[in-house]
Amino acid sequence: MRLGINLGYWGAGMDSDNLAVAKEADALGYDVCWAAEAYGSDAPTVLAWIAAHTERIDVGSAIMQIPARQPAMTAMTAATLDSLSGGRFRLGLGVSGPQVSEGWYGVAFDKPLSRTREYVEIVRKAMSRERLSYEGEHWTLPLPGGPGKPIKLTVHPEREHIPLYIAAIGPKNLEQTGEIADGALLIFPSADHIEDTAIKYLRAGREKAGKTMEGFDVCPTLPLAVGGDSEDEVRRLADTFRPYTALYVGGMGSPKQNFYNQLAQRMGYEKEAAEIQEKYLSGDKQGAAAAVPQQLIDQTTLLGSVERIAERMRAYAVAGVTTLTLAPAGFTLDERLAALRTGTEALERAGLA
Repeated sequence: MRLGINLGYWGAGMDSDNLAVAKEADALGYDVCWAAEAYGSDAPTVLAWIAAHTERIDVGSAIMQIPARQPAMTAMTAATLDSLSGGRFRLGLGVSGPQVSEGWYGVAFDKPLSRTREYVEIVRKAMSRERLSYEGEHWTLPLPGGPGKPIKLTVHPEREHIPLYIAAIGPKNLEQTGEIADGALLIFPSADHIEDTAIKYLRAGREKAGKTMEGFDVCPTLPLAVGGDSEDEVRRLADTFRPYTALYVGGMGSPKQNFYNQLAQRMGYEKEAAEIQEKYLSGDKQGAAAAVPQQLIDQTTLLGSVERIAERMRAYAVAGVTTLTLAPAGFTLDERLAALRTGTEALERAGLA
């Protein structure tokens, strides 16, 4: 099992630290460094900056938002980043959510599955440097009856095939991701539930495409906090991520369209997910955080000593995870760098390096 690092969003007050974290991950042999975007920093600019200051580690978008760019623009960006980085770019895509898609980009959040499928087909066709023509429900290239003509990408990517990932949560999206992508970006993964909440759907999609899970990258992100193994200590470490879990389960989306809330329900937390959402959307963020079950946080993070983290890593590997992306917690740069080193040590102790 490989390790990755997720820097999250740029501009959150730790920018110089993030670069140091990426460089340390590169030196430690981490496989990939991901950056995110929502409605602040964009991912491609950050990844170009990281690639310029590292030597070996891959750089990946987790995610570039589909409503933010026309697919041909995404292909141009991917090809450029792959060329500039010397063949180290991974393209992660996602539809975002209805609030961001419609409120920030002015793009209707309709038919996300068919939109994603068409988007991927166009991006791949453009990156292959075919003359670009496409007829679909959401895109028609060139536009009919006008001066446009099929043209092809002038930039030559470093590689013939740039790995393409999709951020997926729901069963239908997961199945389609298995069918059309090279990897899946997962969030709030529990080793105890990941087969039933994600991998079985990915496997069904691979089978639909006539493929196996061989070579498909199952890539969840897990927050990491290092400390002791006592019950009180693990609870203290879990409290670090309580607001984070409450934000996603309670506040990411509307009451009817919160994919993270639905995931928590599929993991067996139906009552708790409803309470978290009700409190969060009513403005009681502290109450929402307090309502997050300790077990839910512990199941979806890596907490404790090197030995405890190594044990959890083995469970993820057995469950089918191929790249474990870490989001190390820490109030200082030294704490975050120490957490990175703990990640590599735990992987070695788990016998997975």
